[in-house]
Amino acid sequence: MADVGSPHLGSSKLSHLRFDQIKSHIHRQILEEMDLRRLEKLSPERLRIELQSLTENLIVQNHFALNETERKQIGQGIQDEMLGLGPIEALLSDTTVSDILVNGPYKVFVERHGKIELTAIRFENDAHLLRVIDRIVSRIGRRIDEMSPMVDARLADGSRVNAVIPPLAIDGPLLSIRRFAVVPYTMKDLLAFDSLTPDMVSLIDGVIKAKLNVLISGGTGSGKTTLLNVISASIPPNERIVTIEDAAELQLQQPHVVRMETRPPNMEGTGEVSQRALLRNSLRMRPDRIILGEVRGVEVMDMLQAMNTGHEGSMSTIHANTPRHAMTRLEHMLGMAGMQSDVRSMRQQIAAALTVVIQVSRLSDGKRKITSIQEITGMEGDVITMQEIFKFEQTGLSEASEVQGKFLATGIRPRFVQRLHTRGIDLNPAMFMLEGGPP
Repeated sequence: MADVGSPHLGSSKLSHLRFDQIKSHIHRQILEEMDLRRLEKLSPERLRIELQSLTENLIVQNHFALNETERKQIGQGIQDEMLGLGPIEALLSDTTVSDILVNGPYKVFVERHGKIELTAIRFENDAHLLRVIDRIVSRIGRRIDEMSPMVDARLADGSRVNAVIPPLAIDGPLLSIRRFAVVPYTMKDLLAFDSLTPDMVSLIDGVIKAKLNVLISGGTGSGKTTLLNVISASIPPNERIVTIEDAAELQLQQPHVVRMETRPPNMEGTGEVSQRALLRNSLRMRPDRIILGEVRGVEVMDMLQAMNTGHEGSMSTIHANTPRHAMTRLEHMLGMAGMQSDVRSMRQQIAAALTVVIQVSRLSDGKRKITSIQEITGMEGDVITMQEIFKFEQTGLSEASEVQGKFLATGIRPRFVQRLHTRGIDLNPAMFMLEGGPP
């Protein structure tokens, strides 16, 4: 390794520097003077020890007046810069943070418990933020530059990443990270969060085990993917599951899971692999179930055909504010896919493929709840008929602006209960009773 002894920048010159400037100065010295090729061969643990030692030496050589806590913080910051994602590395290890939103180098927001707050974290400048973004996307073989200024990516833990850089981003590079739990949520967690009731859990568990096709509907940040991950735990372990996503983030626990991810076009504009191509290929892979991370375009035709031709128990999510809106969106997507049929035929295909729609919502207090579970019962004229089984009824707000309300059964016994019975799944009839009323 090269000698790390650096030209002294005496205390008279550096004593006025801010803490982050000191870190940046030491970082530059390490990059200029250390043998990077040698360090690349070290294990991550050994590399952290080497970086901490180098940092300590440079602090002494530059006569920086730092206490022990500040020295450790500088050392950790250097390690985060060289081995992690720089200033936001600490946020990634904070389990209370669900979203990291970087609006240019000087404004970093986080979401905690459904509320967005500004942090004191800053990047040095646009170039510093761009380096972090490039490090994220390059790890999974994607790129971001002026020719391709937007990218979707993911972190090693499955967290979803979106980045937009100039010229599309006017005030500096933008980075959004949707955190994914290191330990996947379970139904017990959702019950503890008051996102649903035990009766709703029993119904959803039965629906999944009986291999009914399910669509999870919700707005941005409502928890669609989290719910999809949770309910997938009810899939028996002996089934072969194929998952298809734009950015792989599902964390299924079954032993026989085949995961596939789309690929964007290369610099020449070729090589793209879409969700539709992966979905078509998955039909040749002998899946018991297909899970499409999100249906958003022309792949809807292949998804509905798969659900109608033997791949029972398949699931997907969709951006929609109500179950009825979800049906309308599917219909529009079929039109985009070039389906040469009248409206009635499109709706018949949707009604035949799907049985259950679960609506999830992010309420005004930041909490996520299942606000409706509906059964698709068929067609009546030209209209897809649906009936609501459970719903969340908001009654008001508390003094602390927390949403108040209750989960209710609508009194309707779903038609698919008979199908559950034939699969050996018997639900308590009382769960469908109106509160205080007859079944």
